[in-house]
Amino acid sequence: MAGVLAGRRGVVLGVANERSLAWGIAQAAAREGAELAFTFGAPVLEKRVRPLAAQAGSQLVFPCDVQDDVQIDDVFAAIQEEWGGLDFVVHAVAFADREELRGEFLETSREGFRLAMEVSAYSLVAVARRAVPLIKEGGSLLTLSYLGAERTVPHYNVMGVAKAALEASVRYLAADVGPRGVRVNGISAGPVRTLAAAGVGGFHAVLDWYAAAAPLRRATTQQEVGDAALLLLSDWGRGITGEILHVDSGYHSVGVPPTIGDTVG
Repeated sequence: MAGVLAGRRGVVLGVANERSLAWGIAQAAAREGAELAFTFGAPVLEKRVRPLAAQAGSQLVFPCDVQDDVQIDDVFAAIQEEWGGLDFVVHAVAFADREELRGEFLETSREGFRLAMEVSAYSLVAVARRAVPLIKEGGSLLTLSYLGAERTVPHYNVMGVAKAALEASVRYLAADVGPRGVRVNGISAGPVRTLAAAGVGGFHAVLDWYAAAAPLRRATTQQEVGDAALLLLSDWGRGITGEILHVDSGYHSVGVPPTIGDTVG
């Protein structure tokens, strides 16, 4: 039986290694029949991304620093030349200086704020501007967020503010491109041991707290995020846009915030 994404083509931005949530989504999409292209940001990531792309059956791997409009232009020009059009884009790009993710939000620097907002929030807009003209009716844009956009999470700091801007961008973009038949959604994933998460101070304590306090009494997995993404990328989710879907074992419904230093068990 054909997969739910059979015959669809999509671009995945933000794979860093095999633990990336973007890679979990890519694996699920490839399993369900999608043809994929990948991008990498820092040049050092190319040697990690190419072998993963090959596992997904793809040789289409492009450099894409989302702070560089020329590189974004080049990616989607290459996609148009190769495929003619697109069905979906997965945007899983975020960054803040590690020093901004320790201590108090009060100490956020002007440059740290600008950088986090540009890479983690504006990049979705920049990518959408190039991608939407190529996306066929019924297609979609999907991004990744986190509960720190809605609540304070220890040491998430400026990244929480950037994710809040990202979630607002989802809603505004959904309103703009909905008349073209294109959907825009996000997944607010629970904490997963990824390269990005390693830079957040006290991350392991937050992960333990989630596993103990979430209604399902376990942390989120990469595979759960990948499978949930299929809903929003496929015709299963054809009536969903402007939505932030929580995939976090139900933790977002719990009233007690995580506190670094609490004993779990």
